[in-house]
Amino acid sequence: MIRALVFDFDGLILETETPILQAWSEVYAEHGQRIPMDKWHQILGGARVDFDPLEHLAALVGEGLDRDGIRTRRDARRTELIEALDVMDGVRDYIADAQRLGLRLAVASSSTRRWVLGHLERLGIHEHWDAVRCRDDVEHAKPAPDLYRAAVDALHVAPRDAVAFEDAPNGVAAAKAAGLWCVAVPNALTRDLDLSAADLRLGSLGDEPLERLLERLIHGGGAD
Repeated sequence: MIRALVFDFDGLILETETPILQAWSEVYAEHGQRIPMDKWHQILGGARVDFDPLEHLAALVGEGLDRDGIRTRRDARRTELIEALDVMDGVRDYIADAQRLGLRLAVASSSTRRWVLGHLERLGIHEHWDAVRCRDDVEHAKPAPDLYRAAVDALHVAPRDAVAFEDAPNGVAAAKAAGLWCVAVPNALTRDLDLSAADLRLGSLGDEPLERLLERLIHGGGAD
C-alpha cells in the first residue's frame, strides 16, 4: 500500500535546472567558451562535487578571471530567470490529490534547505509538506540514498510504502537504493538521459492523474 509521496525539487517541482544552465552558459559565452554538457549532465540532481563550472571556466580562461564578479552576475541572472517560473505541470494537482487520498508528502532535495524552503514559500506551497529533507540534513546527497531514507523516516513510513518522483539519474539511483518506488518525470535537460532504473516514466505529472499512476505502479505497469 502506498502511504507517502516524496518529491525531488529542482527540475521536478520547479524547473530551476534550465535557468541555472542558461545563467552559466551566458557566463561561458562572455569568455568565448561553451559549458561541457557531458559534465553538466553528470551532476544533475546530485551533489555537485565532480564538476565546478567556475573552476572549469577559470582553467579554460587562465589567470585574471573575476570569480566574485562572475558569481554576482550569475546569481542575479539565475534569480531573475527562476522567479519568473511557477511550479511544473501537474505538481499542484498531485499535491491536492495526495492530500485527498490521505497520503503523506515530503521533499528530498540535494539543494540547500534555504534554497528549497525559499522557493516553496514563494510558490505558495510550503505548508503542504509533512517533511522537507535537504543536503544540509544528511551526510551524503544524491545519488546516495541518505536523503530518501531521511525523508521516509521523517514521514514514519517504510520505503516500500513510498513513491519518489525524480527527473534525473542521480535522483532515480538514490530513490531505488533507499528502497522506494520511483517514477521518472524528466524535463528538457534530462529527457535523453538514462532513467531506465525507474519503475515508471511520465512525460510530466500533468499526463496522468495520481490515482491512475498509483494503480499502474502497484499492478506492474511498464514505463511509457
